[in-house]
Amino acid sequence: MTAEGTATTGAAANETPVLATALTKLVGVRHPLVQTGMGWVAGPRLVSAAANAGALGILASATMTPEQLRSAIGEVASRTDRPFGVNLRADAGDAAERVRIIIDGGVRVASFALAPSRELIARLKDAGVVVIPSIGARRHAEKVAAWGADAVVVQGGEGGGHTGSVATTVLLPQVVDAVDIPVIAAGGFFDGRGLVAALAYGAAGIAMGTRFLLTSDSTVPPAVQARYLKAAVKDVTVTTKVDGLPHRMLRSELVASLERSGRAAALLTAVRHAASFRKLSGLSWAQLVCDGLAMKHGRELTWSQVLLAANAPMLLKASMVDGRTDLGVMASGQVAGLIEDLPSCAELVDRIMAEAHRTVAALPH
Repeated sequence: MTAEGTATTGAAANETPVLATALTKLVGVRHPLVQTGMGWVAGPRLVSAAANAGALGILASATMTPEQLRSAIGEVASRTDRPFGVNLRADAGDAAERVRIIIDGGVRVASFALAPSRELIARLKDAGVVVIPSIGARRHAEKVAAWGADAVVVQGGEGGGHTGSVATTVLLPQVVDAVDIPVIAAGGFFDGRGLVAALAYGAAGIAMGTRFLLTSDSTVPPAVQARYLKAAVKDVTVTTKVDGLPHRMLRSELVASLERSGRAAALLTAVRHAASFRKLSGLSWAQLVCDGLAMKHGRELTWSQVLLAANAPMLLKASMVDGRTDLGVMASGQVAGLIEDLPSCAELVDRIMAEAHRTVAALPH
């Protein structure tokens, strides 16, 4: 294991013992747990609650304007004195401006859904920001490690949102063996047993999205959370019909409709949602299309898929903010089928860490 010992700290004697790893030492959090930067979900309330619970909370910035991001960072800082991070798109046209906001805001961690450039990594590191890209393949981990990334999140196919086809249990050991920076495991984790398993593989911690989405600190509407809690493992699927890329989400009426729709209907849907997102984000049509093209990553996408790639945030907003499961999509890891309750972030983190210690203690010696 990469766990580097346990210790009891803090004012209260009954606090959950610390499980120190390379991750906790790198970013200064109490526990080797990360709440991922989920668009429309990982806002100031959830991020500060996760941080106060001892995990690394990650603010999702892709669905915010620069000014909204600046305000959100200030709100998180007013709610917690613990380290937290911001997730951003490396290929966004205003990435440099967002990096400046992160640096000016004293944010501890910058995470990326896509590999940032060598120059972007250097700029952040020069300012003392810890850089943690998310990757889905061994070669991507090797690339960002060579460019100076401080750690990586490796997401297996079980994870929600954009995902790959390789299971975490196969991908994780590949990456751990390939790089000499801390590796954070994502995809399929929701409890203390999973944390111990990840540590046994050589990871320095775990990152969870769906599990933190399903907490009482999450701002996701109750009716949408109920839809997640009701889901079985078989109710989580992967589709390319949302934006042309493999996207893991809950089965829904809209997903079924997109799967059945022809090219003309898909284009009409894309244009309608693109118009809504353009108004909300303040982007021009040219900027919207450029962002969509940037998300192609060399794939052969139709124009409807390019538009959907650019305005997919609106499909998420419809569910995650407006509560319209009939009009939106619900990104989800397969673990949604195993989750049955809505604890607070504090309760969840304490439960996971207590279970992890019990699991380690129960292992044969």
